[in-house]
Amino acid sequence: MPPMSDRVFFIAAFFVAAALVGLGLLPALGQLPSGPISGGGTDYQRIEVSGDQLNRIVAGGDADIDMTRADGQTVLRIGVTEGTLSEDPVQGPHFMLAPDLEVAFAGRPIRITVTARAADKYGASEMRLHYWVGSGVGSGWETFTLTREFRDISFEYTPPPRNEGTDPGYDYLAIRPVIPEQERALFVSKVTLEPLAEASDGSEE
Repeated sequence: MPPMSDRVFFIAAFFVAAALVGLGLLPALGQLPSGPISGGGTDYQRIEVSGDQLNRIVAGGDADIDMTRADGQTVLRIGVTEGTLSEDPVQGPHFMLAPDLEVAFAGRPIRITVTARAADKYGASEMRLHYWVGSGVGSGWETFTLTREFRDISFEYTPPPRNEGTDPGYDYLAIRPVIPEQERALFVSKVTLEPLAEASDGSEE
């Protein structure tokens, strides 16, 4: 057998290396997004979380959260059993907002819109929302009526201005069904965060 030329050898080595890299990436294929929501690469005027990005939610406690299909789209199902969650907004289902959003939203009125409906099974008649700031303050729980059709449910909250010299932290958006008894569940198809004004420097009384 004649010896392999350098050209053939390097071509073969390239394809072997490419195959190995591809095999190394296989475990990541098909994995859903996770981790905090970030506004990186946007102008921060509208942050939308929908489709597979809804998988970024954190259970935070004894809650049943999973991605499913409803009304022809990918949605997030949040199910909770009576008496399992405390009032602490981060001890239950919530989205973490990355430090860049904490900085961008501080001192500005924010419109929070959750597009939701009652789940097909154990459908909740009401939903509770809470925007919680890492510094220990928040909007308080807001309660909204759910129907069997998706609709936009909005409220507004102004996070406090940032304290100069402090490191950026996380904000949180908590979402859960109201549970009068047994178990209740809801579907979320989209979450939208929109600043409504320029940031305040905190100098106004």
